[in-house]
Amino acid sequence: MPAFAYHALDADGRTRKGVLQADTARAARASLRERGLNALDVSPLSDAVLAGEATRGLSSAQLALLTRQLSALIGSGLPIDEALGALAEGSEGKLRSRLVALRARVMEGATLAAAMAESPGTFPVLYRATIAAGEASGRLDTVLARLADYTESRDALRSKVILALAYPLLLTCVALLVVAGLMVWVVPQVIGVFDQAQQALPWATRVLISISALIERFGLWWLLLPAVVALAIVIVARTPSLRAAWQRAVLKLPVIGRLVRAADTARFARTLALLVGSAVPLLDALNIASQVVGNAALREALTRVAVRVREGQGLARSLEESGQFPPVALRLVASGEKSGRLDTMLFDAATQQERELDTALGIATTVLGPGVILLVGGLVLFIVLAILLPIFSLNTLVR
Repeated sequence: MPAFAYHALDADGRTRKGVLQADTARAARASLRERGLNALDVSPLSDAVLAGEATRGLSSAQLALLTRQLSALIGSGLPIDEALGALAEGSEGKLRSRLVALRARVMEGATLAAAMAESPGTFPVLYRATIAAGEASGRLDTVLARLADYTESRDALRSKVILALAYPLLLTCVALLVVAGLMVWVVPQVIGVFDQAQQALPWATRVLISISALIERFGLWWLLLPAVVALAIVIVARTPSLRAAWQRAVLKLPVIGRLVRAADTARFARTLALLVGSAVPLLDALNIASQVVGNAALREALTRVAVRVREGQGLARSLEESGQFPPVALRLVASGEKSGRLDTMLFDAATQQERELDTALGIATTVLGPGVILLVGGLVLFIVLAILLPIFSLNTLVR
C-alpha cells in the first residue's frame, strides 16, 4: 500500500504534518477528513522523502536502536512489513516517515535492502550490502544484530578518541587565553614603569618587552592568525591532492601516526569481519570496508590489496605487501584464512587494535594534560620573573 506525506490544518487552525498509508491520494484525503483534518497538501511519500529528508541520515544512536529493534522483531517470527509497521507506530518525525516508506516498498514486493537503497543518506552502502546478504542467506535477524553491535562499537571508538583529545585541547585553549591576557593587558602596564626607571634590565625582562612590543605592533595580524589557519585547514580538506599528502604525512608522525593507523585498522577489520560473517563476497566486502577508512594512504593500500585478491593472492599476504598494517593484525588475518575462521580472526584483530588504541590514548591523555599545565606554568613563571627581577634590582639600588 502506498504511503503519503500530508500537510493539514486541524479544527483549531494549527498545522499538522505526518505520514499515512492509503491506496490513492484521494483515499488519503478522505482518511484525513475522517480525523477532522483539512488537507492542504498530500503527496506520495517517495517524492516527499527522497526530495527532502532522504539526504539527511539518522544519527548513529538512532540507527543502532532501530537495527536492534528490527532484529528482535524479525527474530520473533514477525514478517518484515509487520515489523516495520510496529516500529513506525512507536516512532515520530523523519524516522517514522522513513519506516512507513520502507514498509510500503516491502509490501509492493521489494526486498528490504532494495527499499533501503532509495534512502542512501539514511542507510549507507555497508548497511544495505550486509542486509542484502542476510536476506539472501535467510539469517536477517542475526545480521541485523551484528549490524547493531557494529554501529555501537564504531560510535564507542569515535567517542573514546574525542573524549581523550577534548581535555588536552580545552586545556591548551585556556592556557593560550591566559598567556595572551597577561601579555596584552598586564605586561604593557608594568613595562611603562621600567622605561621610566632607565636602568639596565635583566635579559628575561628584555625578552618580555620585545615580545610585548611585537604583539602591540602586529596585534591585528595576530587576531587574523586563527582565521588564516582555519582557511588553510578548509583548503587542505577540500583539495584531494593536498588532503592525501597531509594524511600520508600524518602516518609518519611518531605518536599520532600510530593512533591513526590503529583506529583505521580497527574500523576496517571490524567492518570486513561483519561483511564476511554475513556471507558478502570477499572482493565486495573489501571494496565496501575500504570506504570506512579515513586515511587516504590506507585507502589506496586497500585498493591495491583488492586487486591482488582478485588475482588470486591471499588476503593476509596482500595486506602484508602493502606495508601499511600492523604485524599483529596481519598474523590474526593469516590465522583466520588458514583455519577458515576469517570473520572471527578479523573481529579479534579489530579488538586488539582497539585495545592498543585505548592504551595509546590513555598514555597520551596522561602525558598531555600535565604537560600542558607544566608548559603554561613555565610561561607564567617566566613572565612573573621577568617582571619581578627589575623590581628586586630597584629595591637593591634604593638600599
